Amino acid sequence: MKKKKRVLVAKKREKNRFSIKLKWSIGTSIGVLVIFAIFATLLFQSFSNLMLQQEKQYASDAVAVAQSRLSSSDEELTNRSAKRELSSNISTVEHEKNRPSSLYADSVFVTLSRKNIGVGIYNLNGEKVFASRSLPVNFNISDNTNTTDLQKSKGVNVLVIRKPVVSKSTQKVIGYIQVTNRLTDYDNARDKLGLIFFVFGITAALASAMLGYALSAWLLRPIDLINETIDKINKEDEDDPIADIRVPLETQKRNDELSDLSQLFNDMLDRMQRYIEQQQQFVEDVSHELRTPVAIIQGHMELLNRWGKDDPEVLAESISASLQEINRMKSLVQEMLDLSRAEQVEIQYGKEVADVREIVLQVFNNFKMIKPDFVFLLDDDLNSRTPVKIYRNHLEQVLIILMDNAVKYSENRKEVHLSVSRDKRYVNIAIQDFGEGISKENIQKVFNRFYRVDKARSRGKGGNGLGLSIAQRLIEGYHGQLSVESVIERGSVFRISLPTVKDEKIENVELKN
Repeated sequence: MKKKKRVLVAKKREKNRFSIKLKWSIGTSIGVLVIFAIFATLLFQSFSNLMLQQEKQYASDAVAVAQSRLSSSDEELTNRSAKRELSSNISTVEHEKNRPSSLYADSVFVTLSRKNIGVGIYNLNGEKVFASRSLPVNFNISDNTNTTDLQKSKGVNVLVIRKPVVSKSTQKVIGYIQVTNRLTDYDNARDKLGLIFFVFGITAALASAMLGYALSAWLLRPIDLINETIDKINKEDEDDPIADIRVPLETQKRNDELSDLSQLFNDMLDRMQRYIEQQQQFVEDVSHELRTPVAIIQGHMELLNRWGKDDPEVLAESISASLQEINRMKSLVQEMLDLSRAEQVEIQYGKEVADVREIVLQVFNNFKMIKPDFVFLLDDDLNSRTPVKIYRNHLEQVLIILMDNAVKYSENRKEVHLSVSRDKRYVNIAIQDFGEGISKENIQKVFNRFYRVDKARSRGKGGNGLGLSIAQRLIEGYHGQLSVESVIERGSVFRISLPTVKDEKIENVELKN
């Protein structure tokens, strides 16, 4: 029920969500559109100003040419004088079509022949005496007669320049000039330029959106694969949900942060898989090993319940056997807990540093004291402090397990050799006994949980078959190695290799005592 509810919630969330790909593509398109809009606005204003200045220059040229021609008169401007000065050149256009060079050599013709330029000449009363073409704006004598402005006429922008005409000889105003420039070309150019920028802007925004979506889909592919992997895990059997389910290796070929994330996710799944397997193995091993002592205790209790409680001898024997099995269960549970902790040492004790020479000497002296009937020999090639990356108590526990096994299985020749040395990368510890040895078919199994070469004899010596498993897990947790060499009736040698710690890495690290 809970699983179905989670699925429904996930589907609802997926339906309403705004994906990163979509956010990325929209954000990219908006960003490109904003940048392009700013650039296009600046460019549009620059071109508009440039074209407007050009149109103003055409109108100013017309004013200057007309003023230059008309200022030669001494009297008030009339239709006759204006025509004489301005229209003579225009009237000869049809006759001069075959001689274009003569046409364009005349500044009056060039100026006044522009299609949007209109020149109006007015007398001192403001009456029009001459017009080069139909004028869109009327002249008013009450207006300022020396202005330049923009006006609207029939929906068209018109540039209007008004100037007085001053006689060169009398320096008196003899009339007025009004030049109008219909800005149709200017407006058309602005409209076309705006349309071009708009089309290019929309095209750039759409292209950037599609490119951004495609790029985000490619970049976020590892995230999709991780999501798919999580979905597969959620749909798998709950007893072992992550078995053989990993993010595909294709993400690791990209060599970027997301590929690193995929690798970390796979490493996390590997670690979780190990924890699940350890938990399952722990439950199976405990249930298997506890079954026998529980059955023994149950048998004795049933025996006492039927008739043994009235027999002092049977009562004492059953209580003694039950207590022995209880102690063995207590020892078993403690060793199983030690084994479970040993498989997590890298997480909890990854930064611990200890002096291996000091610990070896301590364990050696302790066994000399508690086992006076044994001969212990130490070969110490370490002349000074030798730090290794391991928690002190764990190394001591491993040495005690190996030394205790050497003592247990050395019945005929009670002698144990302990040696410690180092090379450039490792500290090497060897523990040799001269006991019964281990056969070739059993030597690869001695580190398995609850494995005993001779189960009857091992149980009689008080072992549960977990000591070597604990020792191996502890050493491997610190990136070391525990191995064994053995010959039947000759004895065994257990070897420990632990990586050393460089001096510069432990200058500020206090060795654990």
